[in-house]
Amino acid sequence: MSRSGRDVAKEVSSLGRTAWVAFEWGRNPYFILVGIYIYGPYFQNQIVGDPVLGQALWADIWAYAGITVAISAPLLGAIADAGGPRKPWLMLFSILLALASFLLWFGQPGDVGLSLFAIGALIAIGNFGYDASIVFHGAMLPSIAKKGGIGRLSGLGYALGNLAGLLLLAFVLVFIFLPDNPLFGLDRNTHEHERIVGPLAGLWFVVFCIPFFLWTPDQRPTGLPLSKTVSNGLASITHTIRSLNQYRNIGAYLLARMIYNDGLNMMLTFGGIYASGVFGWGVIELALYGIVLSPFAALGGFTGGILADRIGTRAALRISLSGSILFGFLSLSFTPNRILFFLPYTQNMEVLPITIFATLPELLYIGAVACIAVCVVATYSNSRVMMARIAPRQRMTQFFGLYALSGEATAFAAPLAVGVVTRISDSQQWGMAIILVFLAIGLVGLSFVREERAEAA
Repeated sequence: MSRSGRDVAKEVSSLGRTAWVAFEWGRNPYFILVGIYIYGPYFQNQIVGDPVLGQALWADIWAYAGITVAISAPLLGAIADAGGPRKPWLMLFSILLALASFLLWFGQPGDVGLSLFAIGALIAIGNFGYDASIVFHGAMLPSIAKKGGIGRLSGLGYALGNLAGLLLLAFVLVFIFLPDNPLFGLDRNTHEHERIVGPLAGLWFVVFCIPFFLWTPDQRPTGLPLSKTVSNGLASITHTIRSLNQYRNIGAYLLARMIYNDGLNMMLTFGGIYASGVFGWGVIELALYGIVLSPFAALGGFTGGILADRIGTRAALRISLSGSILFGFLSLSFTPNRILFFLPYTQNMEVLPITIFATLPELLYIGAVACIAVCVVATYSNSRVMMARIAPRQRMTQFFGLYALSGEATAFAAPLAVGVVTRISDSQQWGMAIILVFLAIGLVGLSFVREERAEAA
């Protein structure tokens, strides 16, 4: 039999917890550099060459990856619970993420390198590895955190992951984007300065995931052969699905998260693409934009975790989700020639004596998105904490698989909605506005959730 979560927690040293956090320090820059600020806008503006079509295609890619995770995560989680250790699965997904990151170097405009389909496939594979690793890494949280410290440890992981993204963005800006002669002799004419973020994120992840695999303790193997582990996992997930009526509170939470998580993902994923298309920002502006926002995202991780431990996870979630909706709506009210939707703005009126972010709409937009960053990361962190606090300990990974399913089962819905509305309205602004509907429905759903641990049926 495997050790219980509490048994493992008693054996976890500070080094083991630090190494668990280091995994997110290594992994999260992929999402920041590739998913949001650099490679996504590069895909939109250079590889596709059309901001509106690029936003729609980017949404399609994320939808395909989400569907794959939704189908596989609950089953893989059940198999992992039956077999014991989570690290072998994390190693597999880590390899997928790292390889996809390295190969993004070959994505060039005009079919010079990989085809558009191949580039999209690599992004989807990287996203799959990223999301699947979240399942197994998050499932270890309740077994390694100190008693009463789940929120803080979860928040610390998200906070440091965003700070790592800040460091890499600053490195790219200072040594690659700004100098006349970029580091490594990169050629801007072939977009090497943008393509390099894939390999950089992959290398960063490989280096900083090593402590986790060395020092964070795992569950002991059950000693069962692989065939028996798979059959037990299948039986377990079948039994859980059949007994879902005994897990109604968890079901209510997963349903609410399924809806609002789609909105959060799209709000982050399309933040850089939206700003690039609406304000015409290039790679330097986007890198600075990410550098400005990353400390606020880290602040969301720190404050969200502390808030959850003090006032309860559900209350903390409702506060951060409400903030995401409010500031998300506000951010859409700023365009190069409009403030708060209706007030006209003369485009040549500069507020600051600089050439970047010099206009009032840009500054107001950045201010609104900084508040979004705090709220969104706090919601991500406390969503994981909520699952760790209400799921039965004996089936933690399996329920984190269902947690991933709730985050990905309709992961095609928000990207599809963004893509459809963007195409129909021919407007990035209206395409982004549909995200707020997902957040609002999820917020209402949290009203039906209780913060209490379920017993295994």
